[in-house]
Amino acid sequence: MDFPEPIPVTVIAERINAKLVGDTSLKVTGINEIHQVRPGDITFSDLEKYFKKALDSIASVVILNKEAACPAGKALLICPDPFTAYDQLIRTYRPFHPLTQAIDPTAEIDPTAIIEPNVVIGPHVKVGKHSHIQSNVTIAEYTIIGNHVTIQSGAIIGTEAFYFKRTPEGFLRWRSGGRVVIGDHVDIGAGCTVNKGVSGDTSIGNGTKLDCQVQVGHDVAIGERCLIAAQVGISGNTVVGNDVILYGQVGVAQNVHIGDGAVMLAKSGTSKNLEAGKTYFGAPASEARSAFRELAALRHLPEFLSNFYRGR
Repeated sequence: MDFPEPIPVTVIAERINAKLVGDTSLKVTGINEIHQVRPGDITFSDLEKYFKKALDSIASVVILNKEAACPAGKALLICPDPFTAYDQLIRTYRPFHPLTQAIDPTAEIDPTAIIEPNVVIGPHVKVGKHSHIQSNVTIAEYTIIGNHVTIQSGAIIGTEAFYFKRTPEGFLRWRSGGRVVIGDHVDIGAGCTVNKGVSGDTSIGNGTKLDCQVQVGHDVAIGERCLIAAQVGISGNTVVGNDVILYGQVGVAQNVHIGDGAVMLAKSGTSKNLEAGKTYFGAPASEARSAFRELAALRHLPEFLSNFYRGR
């Protein structure tokens, strides 16, 4: 998430009541989770075993709950609860604005776009040329929609990330400061839901087509020219390469990478990375030919066991 303008790290330290260690002259330009950070960003860690990953990242400022050696050119913000401090910054610099009308006045909609009745468009949304938003679609804050995009009725774009912290009092929701960014010539079917990023972007590449009732989790990056059939679910932080096909009811776990040109056949599921250019089947998914041979062998297992015991 980008801040509206660069902010001195001293101001950030004061806002979250943190001890400032390191380069006090820094100005921060955004805030992101560790896997999304860029130079100028703030990130955080509240577990000591992950401190090194945060400190070695390209983030300029790291929020920690214990003091540590500060790398040259960086700044540390020490406070008791980095998660809460981080969430506080998101809420401060991207505050929640409830809708008061169907189309927010800050939305930028190209004159050639078709917006059907009962469409809801939130703050700071952009809709590109010749895009068609069908009735009863909701497009939440900061979503970017490219040119020649079709979004069918009932789709919801930019829902809050399913992202919570477990505490003794229950689950705390983290305010989603990210966006959804949709490329050109994308089709999104009826009833689809696309979560915005926690702090970065959920993205759908040029020419990709989603069938009805597809769920795309937070910070997912879907490449170009993908085909994703009905009832597919893609969990957060997953990367789907270009020219990938996911058939109906495929399930993909979080933090998975699916290589370019991979195909997952219907009802398959994976929690591990899949290589490019191969076809997969099953749950857990394996190469389709191997999976089919295993299924064929299983069909002969009763006969094999019967013959085995008869021969004893």
